[in-house]
Amino acid sequence: MKSLFEQLGGTYTLQGDYYLPDLALPTEQETQPIGVWGQRHKRYLQDHKRVTYTNLLTSGNLNAYLADINEQAENMFSRLVKEMAKMQGVTEQLKTKNQMVWVGKMNSIRNATIKVVNKEIIFA
Repeated sequence: MKSLFEQLGGTYTLQGDYYLPDLALPTEQETQPIGVWGQRHKRYLQDHKRVTYTNLLTSGNLNAYLADINEQAENMFSRLVKEMAKMQGVTEQLKTKNQMVWVGKMNSIRNATIKVVNKEIIFA
């Protein structure tokens, strides 16, 4: 009598005294590289959302999901930096007049934007 695993097309390999099932993850197409935001979200899933991470991994959708998260986060980051710079009056004129003030303000804007993106997309 065949087991359900064998009836569904599964096979076993003899390892020592035991027969172990031959299991393999589905092949996943790497659509695009996973950037910094996708890697941060992956680390978050591994540490805090293990079931979601395992489901994405075993279904073969992890890379596509992380690439999508990366794209969303990158778009949000770029848009927020532009909007905040415009609201705070950080322009190219300021950059030519006083580079140190411009750098300080842009670093402040980038840090605030990173916190927003992390809260809204990466660690959600």
